[in-house]
Amino acid sequence: MQLLDLIETTVTGLGYELVEFETSPRARLLRVFIDRPEGAAADKSGISVEDCAAVSGQLSRVFMVENVDYDRLEVSSPGLDRPLVKPADYRRFAGHEVQIKLRVPLGNQRNFSGALEGLQEEGGVEMVCLRVNETQHRFALENIDRARLVPKF
Repeated sequence: MQLLDLIETTVTGLGYELVEFETSPRARLLRVFIDRPEGAAADKSGISVEDCAAVSGQLSRVFMVENVDYDRLEVSSPGLDRPLVKPADYRRFAGHEVQIKLRVPLGNQRNFSGALEGLQEEGGVEMVCLRVNETQHRFALENIDRARLVPKF
């Protein structure tokens, strides 16, 4: 089983959602970002230190059994500026303010900020819909390099 699949299975089994997984060069540092799944009862409360400790402890035990070689494991919340990674994220956070960076510029612009209007399929291509002021932009999901929620204070 690949490391990403192992982590995702463990995190999901504990009732959380794997947002992102990063490794340092030579995989000595494993960084895992977790969130509550959509529709969870405590969806508004976010991730606590206890949640991170529970996932960290379980992953440590799983890594020991599976002989995963690493030096340090970090488990944390994705933060207020949560990255949008999976297609389901673009559906879940429709209506929220987001920042998007494209791989290939649209015109001369690569960075966009606006209200996420969701994800639609057009001719077999998933398109992200973003409203910037009064203009609606549509980007192919595969052209998005990074997307993050804009925190509201």
